Formats: sequence, structure tokens, C-alpha cells
Amino acid sequence: MENLIKKAANAILTAENVAALTGAGISVESGIPPFRGKGGVWERIDPMEYAHIDALTQDPVKVWKVLIKEMAALVGIAQPNDAHKGLAQLERQGRLKTVITQNVDGLHQKAGNTDVIEFHGTFAWLRCMQCDKRCETGAIDLSVIPPRCECGGIYRPDCIFFGEMIPPRDLRRSSQVSSECDLMLVIGTSATVQPAALMPLTAKSSGAVIIEINPEPTPLTEQASDIFLQGKAGDMMNRIGKFLKLEV
Repeated sequence: MENLIKKAANAILTAENVAALTGAGISVESGIPPFRGKGGVWERIDPMEYAHIDALTQDPVKVWKVLIKEMAALVGIAQPNDAHKGLAQLERQGRLKTVITQNVDGLHQKAGNTDVIEFHGTFAWLRCMQCDKRCETGAIDLSVIPPRCECGGIYRPDCIFFGEMIPPRDLRRSSQVSSECDLMLVIGTSATVQPAALMPLTAKSSGAVIIEINPEPTPLTEQASDIFLQGKAGDMMNRIGKFLKLEV
């Protein structure tokens, strides 16, 4: 493993344009549960009943009580872990340009990354369903459900619900970032949820080196990854960081 860690660090050192794609696995270490897979939110509740835009529109109180309030509270107290901090340090070193994330927790920004494409939006911000005003989730009193805007409209998370489209600008920019990078770090994603799963393949087809960090192999491991580091995101980023002199 140490040879692979060193190989990954050297690849990052020689790269000129590094991008990262992150999924739920990077935030599990910060106490944010995944939505899919073992122990995921969708094991406990039906996403079509509580996470579809029609459900939110028809019964916002129900959706807030069962799904949103718990997630908003978790996002409010969650802190970046060593993997988030390592990516932020890579940006400060001038190596990492952009993070593409499937996560809705805002932890990359909290860690210090400044160019983050949030594929599925964010729970860290709320948006009024009536006037579109945005505000930080942590600034809203969640003792009254659902919380309301000054205009009287109901706040909703500024994320993508089932039945809504990923903003075309985010898709376009993600594809552009993926095709222009010469190295992509893929961290904590199953590489099965589209269209995010296409980004490493886009990068690979454009000649980029793919470094994958995951607890278990994924379809990407055989299909595209040049270096597969099996383990927890925080630990792997710390070990890479020792070679790159990252301070997390």
C-alpha cells in the first residue's frame, strides 16, 4: 500500500490541473449518513414518499418532519474531516482546481474549497418556495416546522429532489472540468449514480490519471482507475498528505 500511496502522491505532484469527484463516503466520517447502500437513509424511508418534489409540494410538513429536519440538524453540526481538509489544502497549494461533489452537506466549502460544483445542490442553504430567497440553514429556527420566509413562503433545502433536474450549467461545467483535468481524485463514491459516474470516464478518455479512494472496489476500479487506494478517505488523504506536506 505504501508504494501505491507514494505513486499517487507523485502523480499529484506532477499534475498541472487536478479535479476531484466526491460522494457520500467522504462525509460518512463526519457523521453524515449516506442516502444509498447499507445503513443509508433510503433503507429507513421511501425516497418516493419523502424525497420527491411532488411530496414536498403536496405535504411539506410531512417531508420536513421525516426527512429534512434530521438532515438539516446533522448538516448544521457536521465538521469537515481530514479528507475534506486535505482537498482544501491541495487547493491552497495550487494543485486542486475544482471539486465536483454528489454530497449536499457543504463540508467542502466549510473546509476551505472555493470552487465546488454541487451536483445535487445543498442542505447547507435553504430557499423559499415562494420568493426564492436563500439563507443559511444554520440561521433558521427549526423549532417551528416547516420554517417560513418573511414573505410567508415555506423554506426548502436548496438541493435537488427526485423529479427535479440537475441544473444544466452544473452538468456542462462538470463535463468541462473533467475533460480538462490531467488528474482526477475520485473519493467515496460508488461510481454508479449517473450522471456523476460519467465524470471519471470523461477524464480518463481525455488522458487524465484516475486515483480512486474507496473502502471497497467499485465498477470504476477495473474500468478506469489507474491507482486504487482501498481504505477510509481521511486516512488515505493523510497518508498522501505526508508526501505532499499537507497540513490538515
